[in-house]
Amino acid sequence: MDEVAGAVADPVRREILLMLRDERLTAGQVAERFAISRPAVSRHLRVLREAGLVRDTADGRRRVYELVTAPLEELAGWLGRLTAPAGWQHHLDALETEVHRTRRERRAQPERSEKPHEPGQRAQAEQRESA
Repeated sequence: MDEVAGAVADPVRREILLMLRDERLTAGQVAERFAISRPAVSRHLRVLREAGLVRDTADGRRRVYELVTAPLEELAGWLGRLTAPAGWQHHLDALETEVHRTRRERRAQPERSEKPHEPGQRAQAEQRESA
């Protein structure tokens, strides 16, 4: 994965990957789209190939390059785990939301006189009030 991350760190290589996402291209076709030398493009393609991000096949005397997505999917999975909330974080966020909702509801309710909550306490309070 380190090699893949290093390969996609370069903006030219990222652009090459985007180009190869849509179609298979020869090194010459890739080079035509950049204002850099063909040897420089060949070096970028070599780095991508060694990282497993592109595959080249012979087509007569030319090499045709195509995108290989599996290493990118592995990197994306790792990045997803890195950026996703930790297991408990999701639950704590939900709890915080519930606490804030309950506080808002309590503030919105008119003040009530103090009434006991237990049935036995209610009866005792009623007896005291009637006496």
